[in-house]
Amino acid sequence: MKKIFALAALGLTLVASAQKLTSKDTQVHINASTPVEDIDAVLNNAVGILNTETNEAVWQLQIQSFTFKRALMQEHFNENYMESTKYPKATLRAKIGGVTDWKKPATYKGGVKGQMEIHGVTKDISIPVTITVNKDGSVTIESEFSVHTADYGIKIPTLVVSKIAEDVKVTVKSTLKGA
Repeated sequence: MKKIFALAALGLTLVASAQKLTSKDTQVHINASTPVEDIDAVLNNAVGILNTETNEAVWQLQIQSFTFKRALMQEHFNENYMESTKYPKATLRAKIGGVTDWKKPATYKGGVKGQMEIHGVTKDISIPVTITVNKDGSVTIESEFSVHTADYGIKIPTLVVSKIAEDVKVTVKSTLKGA
């Protein structure tokens, strides 16, 4: 009887873990360039979890992990705009739509709909995504969208408004894998 319970518990654990895919190296690129100034940064260590049973996903990143070409730009980003000491993380909690079979290798045009928190402000968001279910069972989610800084309480001083775009282009690539 103990063996049956142990096998049942192991089977449930395997089924549960097969439904959750994770990423520790999601790539996020932001671009707030204007004709006056080239402003872009990259981050390669955002984390994500996808539950293929419920289509729910969560991604989180550390604001201070963004790296810029110029150290002064990175310092201004963290201290003056993002206040990353006060608001260290950005989070997206969402439901993914558009995938008909998480086990069959294919590419889908879908969407992510949920709530994104940046700079202490949470907003409803809907983002178009390309979802690729890979042969090895991993899932790659890619997207490009814009974030309006004022929507998240990020203030750009009038002195530098011509140098920093108010709509920041965000490009994301997340490959999520089973344990």
